[in-house]
Amino acid sequence: MRAFQVQKAVIKKVDQITVIMSSPFEQQLENDYFRLRMGNKEIPILQVNITSSNEVTLQLMQSIEFGKEYTLYTKDGESYFVEVGEVVRTKAFDDMFYYELNDLGANYSKVGTTFKVWAPTATEVRLVIFNDWQEEKGIEIPMVRKQKGVWKLTLPGDQDGLFYLYKVCVNQNWQEAVDPYAKALAVNGLKGVVINLRKTNPLDWPIKLPFHNRDETIIYEAHIRDFTIATTSGIDKKGKYAGWLEDKTTGVNGTVTGLNYLKQLGVTHVELLPINDFGSVDELKQDSYNWGYDPTHYFAPEGSYSTDPVNPFLRVQEVKQLIAALHKNNLRVILDVVYNHVYIWQTSDFEKIVPGYYFRYHLDGQISNGTGVGNDIASERKMVQKFIIDCVSFWVEEYKVDGFRFDLMGILDVETMDKLVKQLYRLNPSIVLLGEGWNLPTAFPFEKRAVLEQAKTLEKVSFFNDRFRDRLKGSSFNHQEKGFINGNAEVTESTREVLAGTTGVFQPQDQLFLHPQQSINYIECHDNHTLWDKLTLSNGGDPEEYRYRMHRLGTSMVLTAQGIPFLHAGQEFFRTKHGVENSYNSPDSINALDWELKDKFKDNVEYIKGLIALRRKHPAFRLNSMDLVKAHMKPFDTPPHVIGYMLDNLAEIDEWNRIAVIHNGSWSTIEVHLPYDGEWQVVVDDNSADLIPLYSEKDRHVKIAPISTKVLFQT
Repeated sequence: MRAFQVQKAVIKKVDQITVIMSSPFEQQLENDYFRLRMGNKEIPILQVNITSSNEVTLQLMQSIEFGKEYTLYTKDGESYFVEVGEVVRTKAFDDMFYYELNDLGANYSKVGTTFKVWAPTATEVRLVIFNDWQEEKGIEIPMVRKQKGVWKLTLPGDQDGLFYLYKVCVNQNWQEAVDPYAKALAVNGLKGVVINLRKTNPLDWPIKLPFHNRDETIIYEAHIRDFTIATTSGIDKKGKYAGWLEDKTTGVNGTVTGLNYLKQLGVTHVELLPINDFGSVDELKQDSYNWGYDPTHYFAPEGSYSTDPVNPFLRVQEVKQLIAALHKNNLRVILDVVYNHVYIWQTSDFEKIVPGYYFRYHLDGQISNGTGVGNDIASERKMVQKFIIDCVSFWVEEYKVDGFRFDLMGILDVETMDKLVKQLYRLNPSIVLLGEGWNLPTAFPFEKRAVLEQAKTLEKVSFFNDRFRDRLKGSSFNHQEKGFINGNAEVTESTREVLAGTTGVFQPQDQLFLHPQQSINYIECHDNHTLWDKLTLSNGGDPEEYRYRMHRLGTSMVLTAQGIPFLHAGQEFFRTKHGVENSYNSPDSINALDWELKDKFKDNVEYIKGLIALRRKHPAFRLNSMDLVKAHMKPFDTPPHVIGYMLDNLAEIDEWNRIAVIHNGSWSTIEVHLPYDGEWQVVVDDNSADLIPLYSEKDRHVKIAPISTKVLFQT
């Protein structure tokens, strides 16, 4: 009786098979104990190595021919199917099957559609076609394996609107999968759809925008549904892409809402929370809500925001119409994209088509979960990197988007981001790229990740600056901690540094960035509490009037600091989510933009509009290099808990020769002594912000109201 039995045989390297025994074995194995066959063909085994008490490695004379089935036979007369395993995560596999061409997916023309899917470990692939989105049983057509593990099939004739899936056999297991490169989808992404994308273009598509300098960027972050869903929005197609197209909409007391409001506000870029297809919302139900950070398909828009999710063409058309409408009003579009994880990796199309390849694993075989949502996408693998770059390129070329915000960018690798940056700048020299560089515990070397600490290697990418956020208002995670605006005088010096773009101008040891435009300056975003809710927690015992002043001071600092300012939709009218910290799946009652607040706090809205206009008009507030910041940004002496600096000697870059910026975080009216004599024109104080001087100060002794900003200039 044998002392051991084969449990399984797995391909772990391109020229090795690992045989795992069900229990440890003691006797020596003869070299001819195993035989390997591919069909009727004998595959020579060069060497048998015992690598542990229950594991044997078979070294082959040549590499495995993937796409074929192998059977392992023992001298005892037993046979075992050889599975494709960890080999898919080796460099040799990556090199063997990297496919360079840009034609994956369903490539439509009127005379025929060619389908291509990358499935190098599959032994058989079939195209399954359907008459409609509800049909369960389709017609299966065998595909042909071509170079680099790509399977191909061409269907003649005009296939526009055809529903399809791929049926893939890997390790003797059949799975139906949606094409990862599908450009259109059936309801809830259950099938791919062939689409003639030209038919979805608006009449005046595309709208040509002038070149945009990165330093001119002012970002406004919004969610498709939040922006229009409130009963107070005055918008008919609430919660939909189409709602953003409605013109001259008004809310309570005639307050301007929607697209016209965005135009009036003066921001340059609208950043949309994910609009690609995501998995947590049933597109046929109107009461489902999610931010959308649970992607299922990357090339096609989400259907729940469409006026007809059943029509696969309409959502594509509506997104293009939305972008065209924003472009007509000289507003550019940044898409929030999630290439760090998928919704449920076990049922993802990636895993069905090439099991084990698209996700990151630890050495012990456990899947990496640095994202905290169950999986990390392995961006460092060649075909994952290609997928990401192909996808963002498609959104730029087909939808004419103007930038991307990379969710949990610290999970992605620096090489992928570097290649992506070069490709996108070739496609659109005005592109704006930003991301979250948080250091998360993913199974990939820290020094190769696109984290904040590697910002100097990605100078064309901007990073969310959590130092800026936390210096101003205190930690987002310690609700009682305070920052400069809400009572903490001890952070005054470090706050001055972040106002200079965190380039190390004042505190060299704190340098994060090569230039100010790498710093995304924000105090509030969709994550964590809104600023108003944070102040309610940290300063709930203080007078409400003071909390409004703190809020205004914080936004003023965002809009006057060096770097790229970032506003969360509704921040300008004290948006609240009623204390909900993580509202990713909260109802509309929590997430909807309350346009009544916009009317109630119209004075603050006008104040923020004035600051935006000031920033856009005057390059001194957006110096685009560390050298310029060093040359022109000069601190001057102030009382405690006050920051004062000159933007000086500006004749060559600004129509104002010098600008004084003063932020008073204290609760007292203070007096500062400006470095220069003469009359000063005031354009920002505690009540107003305007390009036209509000009044003048006759000498260098200037008073600043409690918890406020003051900006003065001399020509």
